[in-house]
Amino acid sequence: MSEHDQTNRPRTSPTLNDVAKLAKVSTATVSRCLNNPSQVSKAKRERVMNAVRELGYAPNFGAQALAAKRTNTFGAIIPTMDNAIFARGLQAFQEELGRHGVTLLVASSSYSPELEEEQIRALVARGADALLLIGHDRTADSYAFLEQRRIPYVVAWTFNEAQSRPSIGFDNHKAMKRLMDHVLRLGHRDIALITAPRVGNDRARERFEGVQAAMQAQGLDPASLQIVETPYSIQNGAMAFEGLMSGPARPTAVICGNDVLAAGAMTMAQKLGIDVPGEVSITGFDDIEVAEIVSPGLTTVHVPHRNMGRGAARLLIELRNGEVTQSRVELQADLKLRGSLGAAPS
Repeated sequence: MSEHDQTNRPRTSPTLNDVAKLAKVSTATVSRCLNNPSQVSKAKRERVMNAVRELGYAPNFGAQALAAKRTNTFGAIIPTMDNAIFARGLQAFQEELGRHGVTLLVASSSYSPELEEEQIRALVARGADALLLIGHDRTADSYAFLEQRRIPYVVAWTFNEAQSRPSIGFDNHKAMKRLMDHVLRLGHRDIALITAPRVGNDRARERFEGVQAAMQAQGLDPASLQIVETPYSIQNGAMAFEGLMSGPARPTAVICGNDVLAAGAMTMAQKLGIDVPGEVSITGFDDIEVAEIVSPGLTTVHVPHRNMGRGAARLLIELRNGEVTQSRVELQADLKLRGSLGAAPS
């Protein structure tokens, strides 16, 4: 046979048996290592993965999915990738899934219920065994589709006693009320709220209601609350803050629906030469990295991002496997008191 013929011969793809022989383990061990790596010892796992890399082995997941009626692929639909609100939780979610041999597909809905419905259908059509969803607000057709197709899902970033769906998260209303109670104890009465649009976003709506509840508990009229609705971004937070501070009734405390909006407000305060917290206090919600970077540090609500991400992955795997013991998990969201919040100016 000529050299030309040899170089053009089709190469045979490595098989599971090839990997097992090179790693000196059984084919069952190779299969477990690829599908449930946590069930295999570290030493064997390293041998198998070295053999996989050396041979260039790629499992035939299509054949496996047909045999097992599952793909070991989960989907997650988050409202935005524009900022770091969901980054830590999603990272922990993916890491935990990886420990169980599950691959993650991610989509962003841009806070559009219609787009999210399309993405739910698309991920299921591509074989997603289960889905992570953010918040309870979405179209009735989305829920009907998931129920009809018997696709397990978990709602995260919120916990609401009135909702019976599988969920893991924190009570946004309760957390924001706790923060607002502290603001009011410091003597603030002229208050403004910069929030994301509340329609279709139960987290933003419940945080707004938490502010209202705290005001009512102190005998204040919630109608006196100045409200600016704007999409999440640093620039939008800055513009909203500038509008509030140039208005006829300057607030002494600006409550922001998340840290991204608060960072924008802090940036604009510095630009305008407004002392924080001497002239105005600013608070956020989430406790992402920007909360510690801004100066002064941002008083905010610490969201347990990583615990929530890991817990969501475990709960979703249990639901997929039919092993769930507790389908609704509430986590604690604590206050992080830093320099941006002080007593109301006298």
